[in-house]
Amino acid sequence: MGKKAETHLQETDFSKWYLQAIQQGDLFAYGPVRGTIIFKPDGYELWERYKEAFNARLQAEGIRNAYFPMLIPESYFLKEKDHVEGFAPELPWVTEAAGEELEERLALRPTSETVIGGAMSEWINSYRDLPMELNQWANVFRWEKRTLPFLRTSEFLWQEGHTAHASEEEARERTMTMLKIYEELCEDLLAMPVYSGQKTPSERFAGAVDTYSIEAMMKDTKAVQAGTSHYMGTNFADAFDIKYLNSDNEHVLAYTTSWGTSTRLLGALIMTHGDEQGLVLPPKMAATQVVLIPAGNMKKNPEVLDRLVELRSELQDAGLRVRLDDSNNSAGYKFNDAEVHGVPLRVEFGPRDMANDQVMIKMRDLDDKESLRLEGLAEAIQERLDTMQVRLLDKAKEFRKTHEHYDIDTLEDLKAHIAKCEENGQRPGWVLAGWDGTDESEAAIKEATGFTSRNIPFDPPMEKSVDLYSGKPAKYTVWFARAY
Repeated sequence: MGKKAETHLQETDFSKWYLQAIQQGDLFAYGPVRGTIIFKPDGYELWERYKEAFNARLQAEGIRNAYFPMLIPESYFLKEKDHVEGFAPELPWVTEAAGEELEERLALRPTSETVIGGAMSEWINSYRDLPMELNQWANVFRWEKRTLPFLRTSEFLWQEGHTAHASEEEARERTMTMLKIYEELCEDLLAMPVYSGQKTPSERFAGAVDTYSIEAMMKDTKAVQAGTSHYMGTNFADAFDIKYLNSDNEHVLAYTTSWGTSTRLLGALIMTHGDEQGLVLPPKMAATQVVLIPAGNMKKNPEVLDRLVELRSELQDAGLRVRLDDSNNSAGYKFNDAEVHGVPLRVEFGPRDMANDQVMIKMRDLDDKESLRLEGLAEAIQERLDTMQVRLLDKAKEFRKTHEHYDIDTLEDLKAHIAKCEENGQRPGWVLAGWDGTDESEAAIKEATGFTSRNIPFDPPMEKSVDLYSGKPAKYTVWFARAY
């Protein structure tokens, strides 16, 4: 176990703090190929927690999981012009196998619209085959120039859903339903507030008609695109000949959607809740929710450890994820170890506690300790974990609110705001601003400030009437921020 994070590192060097936190938390290791990482058990279990919750939502929606090949022929990409242009710079290619050059290059999957679209064109024949709704858990590859573990890597894990429908109305409904599910999971499971909205055309998924996103604010006030849902119209259906015989005996194109979230959610989770000491994990996500730590000399008081073994079983039977730290390290070392691993609740138990039929607990996100009776301990712990889950979400919402800016209406205002923040060592936050709907204005803002449009929120805190760059009447109210 490493030392605690350096004091105030979150404020002075957030990237260094982040790397230090995930290393001390034992979530990952660097892979042998540039830009790849190894998910250690504690890191992978975070993904499994999300996967379990999302699969439950899929089951409720009647959507089943499938798996498609990782190798995709180049000819598949060429069928949809915008799609291949959008991904071409990031594609790794396989050109040789078994010592022989391949007749056609094969891409390592960056996303699966093409290969799934090809399969759907064979499987869908009649309106009776619709809707066809599939989800895939897979690894994907995008040869990133700048990488950051979990947030942006050359290979990452994700889920991607793909559906085909008989009407635009059904397809759009599925697009929005999945976006809502992403929003609910982020807030309920990850305790991470997000803004839902529509992406601008320049930020639209390659080949989509409309792209929608959920956007989250990190503690350095940068944005993370936490999930996306795309209405594809008939673009991919036309490219891959996804047609069906309707009730009027006509062959017509299906309407398709795609939607996805990835392991960048784990990076966002850490950047949302972590503190100067390292990881702070929401109880619903933590691999270990409770760590039991014996106090005092275990050799002189073996009954303390025996009682903790019993407590572990009792808490596990109550559905809690519990670990007993019976190592030979000092109690102080164990306290620190639990802290840097982000364990939500720590139980301390020594001879005096045993005599008094109590334990001492320490919540990861609070400073004070609390004594709890042994009787009804599981219920009391679950109650405090539930309270912590809500508290983390409320704290993240309050942080976001204090770093949102509604009074910046011109590009000069934004430049002045950024300069003032840099001078005072503050974070620039997010800016709610008007946009006239032109690519020119959006590009000029990015060029001058590094702020990009995050999304056009469905329910903005207020409406803006003037474009931030051009001064013309605004067609949309948009969140702008620097982003990962």
